[in-house]
Amino acid sequence: MTYLGTVYPQQIDHMGHMNVQYYASMFDQATWAFLSEFGITSEYMKANRKGMAAVDQRTKYRREVFAGDVLEVRTRLLEVKEKAIRFAHTMKRRPLGQVIATSELVGVHFDARTHKACPFPADVRKRLSASVKRHRS
Repeated sequence: MTYLGTVYPQQIDHMGHMNVQYYASMFDQATWAFLSEFGITSEYMKANRKGMAAVDQRTKYRREVFAGDVLEVRTRLLEVKEKAIRFAHTMKRRPLGQVIATSELVGVHFDARTHKACPFPADVRKRLSASVKRHRS
């Protein structure tokens, strides 16, 4: 699991369910937790002047959620390229396990000085590639 959280009353919109901006926020928090598993942490980015940027995100909303619902996000890596990764989040309501939303993203590794895409370090790429292989098995 890459994220676990509760829907708060202030996240509810005028239609009575969680507003889409909070889905995006939960997926974003899951993304950073997921990336940290591979060594892409704030410390890594500061020390190496690197960053990650989402260049494509496609979210599908399946069910509404309400104040008090507990949500979990699980993330899996789908593809690794020299400078980019593609991964998918699945948000579920606990304890029922209903799929609430899914989001597929492409993230690009970049040099913070030049703001251009750059290759992942070899050790990071090795961990990323191993994760894709695990999920395909």
